[in-house]
Amino acid sequence: MNRVACSDPSSSLLPELTLVLGGARSGKSRFAEQWAREQDERVLFVATAEPRDGEMAARIARHRQARPPSWRTLEAPRRVAQELQTAWQGEPVILIDCLTLLVSNLLLEQNNPQQAAARDHVLREVNALLNVVRKLPARTLIVSNEVGLGLVPPNPLGRAYRDLLGEANQLVAARADEVLLLVAGIPMTIKSAMER
Repeated sequence: MNRVACSDPSSSLLPELTLVLGGARSGKSRFAEQWAREQDERVLFVATAEPRDGEMAARIARHRQARPPSWRTLEAPRRVAQELQTAWQGEPVILIDCLTLLVSNLLLEQNNPQQAAARDHVLREVNALLNVVRKLPARTLIVSNEVGLGLVPPNPLGRAYRDLLGEANQLVAARADEVLLLVAGIPMTIKSAMER
């Protein structure tokens, strides 16, 4: 693995789809936002978080205020593919933060999250999102947590979520041009656009 720097915006070798992985507080969102700023001032930021409690609402508000005024925000906790297709207005950069919460939101809206139907529902949505971002003429970053490196969750729902997010990350990584892993704020190349 190699350490990477933010790509040169004038380069014709820039990836069309990048997956940015990392653990909690690894710097993945900060890295993705910095990368997006360096590409273009017009960015569509797709937020999947929901303000389910006061702390989360405050966190969302802080993130919203920190974004550049030229960025547009699309709040899409579910059905991101459909929302993105409708909302995109030609922005050259799309930043989706994050797949982690999207998978959680989709899983928890199911009557029985541990059934195969719930898994199929989530993976269908992730594939739909990939189909949309691959068709749009924009550079897209998808941020997600790598949750497979920690402890095994102590309950069945937690294990089902961990496994499903792992599958979703694999789906995105397989179709991405580039995959980066953030470790303590340092981006490491897992899959390079140059290798295609």
